[in-house]
Amino acid sequence: MTRLAVVQMSMGPEREANLAKALRMVREAAALGAQVVLLPELFESLYFCQAEREHYFALAHPVEGHPFLPRFQQLAQELGLVLPVSFFERAGQAYYNSLAMIGPDGRIAGVYRKSHIPDGPGYEEKYYFNPGDTGFLAFPTPYGTVGAGICWDQWYPECARSLVLLGAEVLLYPTAIGSEPPEAGGMDTKEMWQRVMIGHAVANLCYLAAANRVGTEEVEGRTQTYYGSSFIADYMGNKLAEAGRQEETILVAELNLEEARRFRAGFGFFRDRRPDLYGPLLTLDGRTRRL
Repeated sequence: MTRLAVVQMSMGPEREANLAKALRMVREAAALGAQVVLLPELFESLYFCQAEREHYFALAHPVEGHPFLPRFQQLAQELGLVLPVSFFERAGQAYYNSLAMIGPDGRIAGVYRKSHIPDGPGYEEKYYFNPGDTGFLAFPTPYGTVGAGICWDQWYPECARSLVLLGAEVLLYPTAIGSEPPEAGGMDTKEMWQRVMIGHAVANLCYLAAANRVGTEEVEGRTQTYYGSSFIADYMGNKLAEAGRQEETILVAELNLEEARRFRAGFGFFRDRRPDLYGPLLTLDGRTRRL
């Protein structure tokens, strides 16, 4: 059995306070028996992508000599955890919304760069982030093979399916999502957000978890309220744990990966796939086949 924890937390304007809270909540999750701990997206700061301001590029750092990743590496090694950590990466003249997969030995097994970059009112990420160039990555760990997408990636079935084809047994999504501004219709996407990911869990017969932030944040005069609702789902789409819309909390669930593996093999989804017919997925307009 693998014990997975999801951290739902709020962020403030001070990086050190955010980091201290994240480190403390990871320790609390480990005390609850967690072996894999998922934190929200870009938890070191307020969600600066509400506005386009060049001074926020100063938040980005290379992996080499990073100002806070080593602290999470040390903690992962101390507690024997798998710790996916979201961060703003600078690589040469490129900037990425990235995730470092830290293993229980404290080493970074690899870095995934967010593939799908949103661009809309309140979520103006294309100003800051290059499209990821790593492809989708699945990381073998002592607690199962873990695949991760980042926030907007979670809306794309192609991402989830690719990760499971690469061997992922658990899909993890650090997230920053909440209220939509008036120019986007002011809708509440919470139910849609959960349903699409639960669909990924069912379609791929694997465990899945999302860690969202909570609270109201003001950036450059713009305000956004994050609706939490972090959750862990099993391979049949049942919610094993779910947080509310406002509280900071830690969710914990036990994952029976061997049971899920048998069920996935027996159900036949991956036996009956027809990749020879999926050419339209490789195009933007669905018409040009490039197999």
